[in-house]
Formats: sequence, C-alpha cells, structure tokens
Amino acid sequence: MEASGVVYTPTGATPVTEPEEGMQRQVLAYSPQLMLVRHHFVKGWVGARHSHPHHQMVYVVRGHIRFEAQGQSWELRAGDSVVVDGNVEHQASALEASEVLDIFTPFREDYA
Repeated sequence: MEASGVVYTPTGATPVTEPEEGMQRQVLAYSPQLMLVRHHFVKGWVGARHSHPHHQMVYVVRGHIRFEAQGQSWELRAGDSVVVDGNVEHQASALEASEVLDIFTPFREDYA
C-alpha cells in the first residue's frame, strides 16, 4: 500500500518462494531505489557463487552463516552484518538454520 511517498507492506502481503532447495525468499518492501528481502536457510544450504550489479547489505537476524567474497571468509551470527558492492562475486552457506535480511539498491527486478 502506498500513500504520500510511503510504501507499507504487511508481512503476509507478499509470497514466500523457494528459488532453490534449502532457501526460502520473501520480498518485503521495495521501491525502484531500494529492496528489503527476507531469506530463511536450512542448515547445510550452500548458495551458488554469484555477482550482481546491485549493492547489497546482509544482516543476520538469527542463526549462523558463512559469507565468502574477495578470497576471504567470515562467519556471521545474529546481529552481524556485511556490505557488498555491486559486481563483487560472493557466496553464502548456512552453518545452522538461519534468517537473513538483505537490502539491495537499486531493487532487483529479477526478485520482484
């Protein structure tokens, strides 16, 4: 719902998808400039190494993930965050069941 430059998205307003086994994705609020996405990962999930032109901020709500980029690896736990510039190749994996919020700018048309 949009009014006066504010977009409100209740939790149940957007579908949860499973783009790959072990990962659930829910696109929350977004505008052409910004997108908020919630991911749930099952323990053992390993994402594909990839890059995209969008800048990305990752925040771990709960759980424990490994995040790899630029030849380095970080173990992120609840409360940890990382920022990835556009076009930087990266990969994540779940060391335990995890919930992660991702913020992208600009919004990802391939997710909407």
